[in-house]
Amino acid sequence: MAWKRKNGSGSPGRAGSGGAYEEEKVPRGHVPMVAGGGGVDGEEGERVLVPVRLLSDPSVAELLDMAAQRYGYGQPGVLRVPCDAGHFRQVLDGAMQRCGISSAA
Repeated sequence: MAWKRKNGSGSPGRAGSGGAYEEEKVPRGHVPMVAGGGGVDGEEGERVLVPVRLLSDPSVAELLDMAAQRYGYGQPGVLRVPCDAGHFRQVLDGAMQRCGISSAA
């Protein structure tokens, strides 16, 4: 899984509407997501390519439900999850262990 930090060259909500995140190609079988950011310091958060297999994990599904409640189902561009990057990493690490995916994937 690849993590990338994007720092504010635009508005805090820009990551959710595409912007610089869409410039990079997404490998087949992955979904780009952004966690954290949106604060007063202009950070846009961290982008991670999440294997599609993890989307059915209950912990990841809960974050997706939270995103739907907060931002709606019509988020354009990269999917933003409403939690800090550290918590998102923990959730994904646990989901990877449960799904038998190595962290080098």
